[in-house]
Amino acid sequence: MLTAGLMALKYPDFGQVFLSEEGKGLKERGTVTTYLKSKNELQYIGMPVGGIACGCVYLGGDGRLWLWDIFNKNQTGVIYKDIPWHEKIQGNMAVLRPFDGANYVEPVKDVRPLDQGFAIKAEWEGKTVIKRLLAEDWDEIAFDATYPMPTIRYTSSEFPVEVSLKVYSPFIPLDEVNSGLPATVYTFHLKNKTKAGVNVSLTGWLENKAAIYTAADDQYTRVNQPLKNGVTMSVRNKNWADDAYYHKSDYGNLSIFSLNQDTMVNTGADLKNETLFNKENKAQSTGNFNEKLTGSVNNTFMLAAGESKDLHYAFTWYFPNLSFYSIKNEDKRFYAKQFKSSAEVGEYVMKNFAMLSSQTQAWCDTWYQQSTLPWWFLERTFLNTSTLATTTAHRFSSGRFYAWEGVGSCAGTCTHVWQYAQAMARIFPALERDTRERVDLGVGFHEDGHIGFRAEYDQQPAIDGQAGRVLGIYREHQMSKDDAFLRRNWLKTRLAIEFILKQDRNGDGMVDSQLENTLDAKWPGAIAWLVGLCVAAAKAGELMAEEMGDHEFARTCKAFAEKGKSAMEKELFNGEYFIHQPDPKIGKTVLGSYDTCHIDQVYGQAWAYQVGIKERIIDKEKTMSALKALWKYNFLTDVGPYLQTHHGGRPYALPGEGGLLMNTNPKNDPEPFGVKDAWQVTYFHECMSGFEHQVAAHMIAEGMTDEGLLLIKTIHDRYHAKKRNPFNEVECSDHYARAMASYGAFITASGFEYHGPKGYLKLAPKIKPEHFRSAFTAAEGWGTYGQKKTESKQNHSLEVKYGTLKLKNLCLEKIGAGKLKNVMVLLDNKHVKTAVKMNGREFSLEFEEEITIPANSTLMVEIY
Repeated sequence: MLTAGLMALKYPDFGQVFLSEEGKGLKERGTVTTYLKSKNELQYIGMPVGGIACGCVYLGGDGRLWLWDIFNKNQTGVIYKDIPWHEKIQGNMAVLRPFDGANYVEPVKDVRPLDQGFAIKAEWEGKTVIKRLLAEDWDEIAFDATYPMPTIRYTSSEFPVEVSLKVYSPFIPLDEVNSGLPATVYTFHLKNKTKAGVNVSLTGWLENKAAIYTAADDQYTRVNQPLKNGVTMSVRNKNWADDAYYHKSDYGNLSIFSLNQDTMVNTGADLKNETLFNKENKAQSTGNFNEKLTGSVNNTFMLAAGESKDLHYAFTWYFPNLSFYSIKNEDKRFYAKQFKSSAEVGEYVMKNFAMLSSQTQAWCDTWYQQSTLPWWFLERTFLNTSTLATTTAHRFSSGRFYAWEGVGSCAGTCTHVWQYAQAMARIFPALERDTRERVDLGVGFHEDGHIGFRAEYDQQPAIDGQAGRVLGIYREHQMSKDDAFLRRNWLKTRLAIEFILKQDRNGDGMVDSQLENTLDAKWPGAIAWLVGLCVAAAKAGELMAEEMGDHEFARTCKAFAEKGKSAMEKELFNGEYFIHQPDPKIGKTVLGSYDTCHIDQVYGQAWAYQVGIKERIIDKEKTMSALKALWKYNFLTDVGPYLQTHHGGRPYALPGEGGLLMNTNPKNDPEPFGVKDAWQVTYFHECMSGFEHQVAAHMIAEGMTDEGLLLIKTIHDRYHAKKRNPFNEVECSDHYARAMASYGAFITASGFEYHGPKGYLKLAPKIKPEHFRSAFTAAEGWGTYGQKKTESKQNHSLEVKYGTLKLKNLCLEKIGAGKLKNVMVLLDNKHVKTAVKMNGREFSLEFEEEITIPANSTLMVEIY
């Protein structure tokens, strides 16, 4: 039953009060989220700052790197640990493991398998002060939480130099190769704040921990070798017969580089004395397997009064041996195809530094600085993209992308989890296209059209994963420059859709086969969220079939979608929300959601917004009623009272924290889920951020913008740095893939629709449309979209920052009242011949000829 505490939370009374009191300012621009040493907000920060699919290196709040999960250990969780809990989890043990939320309840901190850091010495007017990148060395440290390029500022009353730092791995949307470098870059900005000259010496160091698990006896020698501007570190095996060593998971090397002139290199640095700043050693240094051997780089220079200087450094690694038991013929990381050592990685970074750094900065400026969306919203909707830079995500030398659900948990790039994620498809669409083709329609594909939901690991179908991958194929087609991807894969795509249509056993348009779903059970009956998702997949099938000229199949899909929509609205809507209709033969004798208020009940319509499907998947009025029911029954500002009477769920929200519950029981059914003893029942009592992000994105799309924003802000607050790592949204292990649904909220807040092969783009912002700017990504380019209303006109602009944008049709919305009188379109101040079509508030600009907007060019639309 619902607790009294939950029963008291009624929509609209509670919801409206909470929104009016707590939701003030949610739409305001605000300022960047800055975590402070003085507020004890740095200890849990772990921002992934390695390349995508290169392992995981964390940036700590003090500016040092930690965790160093680059050695292919393949453990569950960023670290594995069991912690005692006050009740049994999922009917199992009174213990939390990483996939139960151990690292949510007891956040990981200060895991340092190797030593890395910087120290800066200032000499002026007879004084000498040395500071390290350690919290205790500074009066204040301020960490700006802007993934992928945060800024850290260091303050000390006794230090004569202003110090700020940016740490990142090159991150360039649409360029998955240069965004997948096993490298972390440090850029220091130093400014002399005195009226006297200051002699500054900056040293960075890295400990040799190659073969971190294997080098355990005297047959191994640590070796540091000098490079022109750095040190490379490896382990030599003195046992010549041990060929297996070269195939060990931790076989490889690390390097440290200075990207500056006049660099002093030391292959055997001593961190305990002044020689750290003034000793040079360009000879090879060696040490026993159990001895600490550290390489360093130093730059020393004079800063005149008021003078500033930037210095750049890079840490690189190369541990190429990645393999998983069930995946055959794949045993190397993708970066091993490009490079033969960490030294080569560093040389590449140095050679291409201007491009890598400027394009990373350009994206960060585009996403954060040049947007009008709230800072906190931009941070939370984008930071989960960092999951790609953790050991959740991998890429083999063949180019294949492979992922867990969360770090080391649940194998096989699981379709029913990854189909929630929207970030990678928009930021690195080539990876998603390849995964659809190589995995879903390749190693995981079967002759009857079903897609094995874990590819090699589990070849059975999951109905939600199947529908989500069909919708994903449509999305990947839209994020392509032409129709070659879809045309190449159409026959298999059609078979995958046909498999879905066959799961309607009684011909009413509602799938009802008992197949696997993301809640790890095979539910019988007609289940609203699965029915709606399959209706959306059928509608996507219709649209793809029309593009492929397969008109007969388009009609088949259309008929199925229409019948399914009608049946769902008639049979599964209880007057307030959508339910699970039990199988008439079995009844409520097995696990199901039945008459409860389930978080995903209108998920099919949510997916439709992500891919710009115009026709409703589910009736607007009924969809709104369902979303309001979720807000009424499932949203809590404090889950504590609910958890007192609902036991066994994994603690992804703790007492005192808010969230959207997976399922609630508004009808007070004594057996709401059919059975009590199924371990999956405990899922219904949890708050899982990926599902929450999906609902929030949908709310924003439907006009429930305040509710959607407040839900995302509630998640943002749960992951405040004072409590836990802001960059690690936990579900079934750390850095859970489903959380990348957060990017979907950015899509709907921008009102973004795109179809590359058709040259179609629509933007219809939901937040402060009278003055709006935000990033956009397309098949071949990205940049900034802006619109602004003045007294007599409205201006719209598309500024391309990277690549190109090809357009035939641009759809926008009228802002405010008044009739449209005249439209002028300019590309770099040259008129573009355009036909204008109005449809309510929407106007469509159809260009006489396809236009191409190159980088550093702007398309202007002036509407009078």
